[in-house]
Amino acid sequence: MLTFILSAVAVILVTIGLVKLIDKFIPTKLKPVLNILLWALIVFLGYQTWNSVTGPIKFNKIKNKRYEVVIKSLMDIRDAQLAHRQVTGRFTDNFDNLVKFIDTAKFTITQRTDSQIIDEELTARYGGVETMKDTVIIDTLGFKPVKDSLFKNSDRYKTMMNVPGVENVKFNLQSGFIEQNDINIPVFEASVKKEVILHDQEKDLVMQENQIVSVDGVNGDALIVGSMDEVKTIGNWPKTYGVTKK
Repeated sequence: MLTFILSAVAVILVTIGLVKLIDKFIPTKLKPVLNILLWALIVFLGYQTWNSVTGPIKFNKIKNKRYEVVIKSLMDIRDAQLAHRQVTGRFTDNFDNLVKFIDTAKFTITQRTDSQIIDEELTARYGGVETMKDTVIIDTLGFKPVKDSLFKNSDRYKTMMNVPGVENVKFNLQSGFIEQNDINIPVFEASVKKEVILHDQEKDLVMQENQIVSVDGVNGDALIVGSMDEVKTIGNWPKTYGVTKK
């Protein structure tokens, strides 16, 4: 970009120089036409130079605004998936099932109490002398709807599968298991390509965004929460865009 700007400025300066030469050496009859053409060229190059500077700035503002909205939806999907795993023991790859789960499922409210009870085996071994052992008593106190816990009075979970600002496009949702130490651990991933979010922006700037590698940026060509390759439920965006809690 810097090379282009310097080149454009150089061409503008050369063109201005040509205007002055034309004014001095070219016959009077030809001067008006050539002057108009050269000034038009100066205006065009000036516009291109200005646009090369302001274009990326406008792009970044639009990108950041759209990313923030998309990330909110991804966080809702993540929270819904974590609730689904807590209740069912696994994630889901179907949005209809996830919405139905939120509408109908309930968290179990329990109370954990440390206590002691008679250890019958040791009591018998010691000839009837009561011997106690530590235990944990878990009492069920009641149930609370998942919907109330996660979304309170909002029904935004019913549209969380739709990519904000893009008609008829849903997030890609996957789920499965990863085996670690002979244990199958549930995993999920929700994602959308950057080119989908930025579908109406300049292609060259979108391509540059896909290749970005930065601490303050979203690396890669998509916004993603979770992973199908490792056990994690965080997003691939930095904290400047939103919370990346597990």
